[in-house]
Amino acid sequence: MDIGPRIKTMRTAAGMTQQQCAQLSRTRQSQWSAWESGKLNPTLRILERVAAALGVTVSELLLED
Repeated sequence: MDIGPRIKTMRTAAGMTQQQCAQLSRTRQSQWSAWESGKLNPTLRILERVAAALGVTVSELLLED
């Protein structure tokens, strides 16, 4: 699975909106939309903030089940 769908899966499992995650990670909602749709990939630095907002580790975002 690509990173975008994993981000979306984890976000929806956490019961959060893109806007809520954007606020927690100090990013924009449009970035979340682009990541989840596979149009863009977050940098490692941003991925760390994404993971923190979702309450998971970067490894959990990167590793497939």
